[in-house]
Amino acid sequence: MDIDRALDAVGPRLRELRRRRESTLGELSSATGISVSTLSRLESGARRPTLEQLLPLARAHGVTLDELVDAPPTGDPRVHLRPVDRHGMTMLPLTRRAGGIQAYKLILRPGGRGEEPEPRTHEGYEWLYVLNGRLRLVLGEHDLVLTPGEAAEFDTHVPHWFGAQGGQPVEFLSLFGKQGERAHLRARPRSPRPR
Repeated sequence: MDIDRALDAVGPRLRELRRRRESTLGELSSATGISVSTLSRLESGARRPTLEQLLPLARAHGVTLDELVDAPPTGDPRVHLRPVDRHGMTMLPLTRRAGGIQAYKLILRPGGRGEEPEPRTHEGYEWLYVLNGRLRLVLGEHDLVLTPGEAAEFDTHVPHWFGAQGGQPVEFLSLFGKQGERAHLRARPRSPRPR
């Protein structure tokens, strides 16, 4: 791939991505921390992007870095799993595309997310499918236990929480739209749950 040609093509691609999202340079500047004047010069081709600029731009537009610079495909369709361990949860990304529907395999250990549910909300729509173990799902006013082979789907604007039930780890698949990539916000329950 000719690097000069690829970098020259980034400007028009950036402009097209921003226009498709119906976003202004000011909004993109707020999302990326890159000044409006620099964004304008990048889109017009008057300035070549650096890696430090391409990474936040790809994230803001919901595309991979390869898509942003139109890198040739590698030919290897395998997803190389890089597990993330956090707060008693192991998360394995099953998709590598930055936008669109995201797929994850999650493993929750008992007590890893705390004993008391803390429902949260975020943009998007989520689908869960239990592979092994028992998954406790608190969804709005519902308190459910899902077993292997059971699935749930819900609007993530509804306060929700999930954790391992019964003293054993639980493995499940999670799918959600690109809106679900935003950070979780704490939501207060409407009323205390009976015990």
